[in-house]
Amino acid sequence: MAKNNKLDQRLQQIPAEIWLKITKIDELKGQWIAGARLSPQVLGRLKRSVLITSTGASTRIEGARLSDEDVEKLMRGIDIQKFSDRDKQEVKGYYELLENVFDSWKSLRLNENTIKHFHKELLKYVKKDETHRGEYKKRENQVQMINTAGKSVGVLFDTTPAYLTPKEMQELMEWTQEALIKKKYHPLLIVGNFLVEFLQIHPFQDGNGRLSRVLTNLLLLKEGYLYMPYVSHEKLVEDNKPDYYLALSKSQKTFKTKHENIIPWLDFFLTIFLKQSEVAVDLLSKENIEKLLTKKQLAVWQYLESVDEATPLEIADKTKVAYPTVRQALNKLMRLKKVERIGQGRSTRYRRI
Repeated sequence: MAKNNKLDQRLQQIPAEIWLKITKIDELKGQWIAGARLSPQVLGRLKRSVLITSTGASTRIEGARLSDEDVEKLMRGIDIQKFSDRDKQEVKGYYELLENVFDSWKSLRLNENTIKHFHKELLKYVKKDETHRGEYKKRENQVQMINTAGKSVGVLFDTTPAYLTPKEMQELMEWTQEALIKKKYHPLLIVGNFLVEFLQIHPFQDGNGRLSRVLTNLLLLKEGYLYMPYVSHEKLVEDNKPDYYLALSKSQKTFKTKHENIIPWLDFFLTIFLKQSEVAVDLLSKENIEKLLTKKQLAVWQYLESVDEATPLEIADKTKVAYPTVRQALNKLMRLKKVERIGQGRSTRYRRI
């Protein structure tokens, strides 16, 4: 492990405010796991929405100009003439790769082959990238800051030279795999360290930023943060793009010095992920109950909102929902802590909490 010592050294002194964020995130993770079992229809709707939002946000960070509405049209097969082929090609590649990660993350393993395959898939429609898809860079590149018009407004930092890229990627993967397997650090620290090092190396000629965000989704899903497909990580990064660039720059400029400092990046990464976790748990809250229920379950809930209390038979009669479905709906609403049961047997009644 000596050759990866720099990756370990960065995680030796983590300040209390970072640990506080990690603790809050894991509390919310626990609430999500213990919370409502969302219906497949609701999960499907949320996932489709996030695929569009995340694709739009991640490609706009890198200079594409398609709105979420444009992305949705494109993925429905409606061609949008006003945008360049490159924008449309990048959007299609990102959408399909992210969808694959959401659907297949359990069977995907994080290694160099997976990362190269992801890169190939990410850029498979982009004609200008045909020659280097899935291959590490052959010439130097830089991290550019991109404005809303898609133009570079400056170089953030220089990256690993091309000739050192295979060696540094191998070392990064070995460190990450071992750290996760042996649980050397909290997984959020390992993932954060992996991402900032990956972006420092910038192993591919193009597509590194987009690929880092796909890998974020994969890594966090594999570490048990199962709400990744239901709240867009990429949208939160896009909404805080100046802070994203600043945090990257602050940490990256210390790399390969005697005192590497990962804290600015970790603080940004965890702040964004804490917000994502809060939004995910909020999906389980009363204000968002309509998103959690099927049409018939919602009818039961709305009827109970309009009366003091009612029996399952009364609810079935008034809502025209079948009695067994009413019982299922009431069980779900009790799990959600939205209604309570009063009495036993035939006289059992239900009321909203």
